[in-house]
Amino acid sequence: MSDPAAPIRAVLFDLDGTLVDNMQYHIAAWIETGRELGAELTAEQVMRDFAGRRNEEILPTVARRPLSAQEMARIAHDKEARYRALYAPHLTLMSGAAALLTQLTAAGIAIGIASAAPKDNRDFVLSGLGRGPDAGAVGGAEEVSRGKPARDMYREAPRRSGMAPQHTLVFEDARLGVQAACAAGMRACGITTGDSPHELIAAGAIATCPDFRSLPDAIAGLLR
Repeated sequence: MSDPAAPIRAVLFDLDGTLVDNMQYHIAAWIETGRELGAELTAEQVMRDFAGRRNEEILPTVARRPLSAQEMARIAHDKEARYRALYAPHLTLMSGAAALLTQLTAAGIAIGIASAAPKDNRDFVLSGLGRGPDAGAVGGAEEVSRGKPARDMYREAPRRSGMAPQHTLVFEDARLGVQAACAAGMRACGITTGDSPHELIAAGAIATCPDFRSLPDAIAGLLR
């Protein structure tokens, strides 16, 4: 259980749908991948069941059969390459994110990323944004055995960077990610690019907002 009175000294960002508004491109890539595997996926299904989870957890469910490690790696590679090709012309930070990152740095608040995105995707986004050097601690799916809503990713990030969970605020766009952050003893703010405010609050978020341009008073107050 997080302490609502503890000061915030670190902020962790999910990547997809949070630091960047790219979920529509992931959804398009998943739908095409699903068709190749004989499954008709919907955008709602991708957001509800896939966001925050690792490809290794998702693909056997989509294929509805066991997959060898080689086949899984090939399908995952093709899906992520398809996503990067779709998103590359539109790559940009979420509205208000640049100003917030500057504010956090000026205030001495540590910044990190905890994302289930494969390393190639994380590198693609961060290098494309020119934010590699100041992205802070970056944690990914390859470092844990379970994706969100398991707390593993949000346990690993503080361990590697020295961020205390009770002093850490997480920004997440998916209910599975909010659940993971709360399970790790952190406070979470939901970004409503995918799941609804109601779903994010029900998952444990203390507040929600559509992007970073105008943070809710409950969140802005924590970061002052």
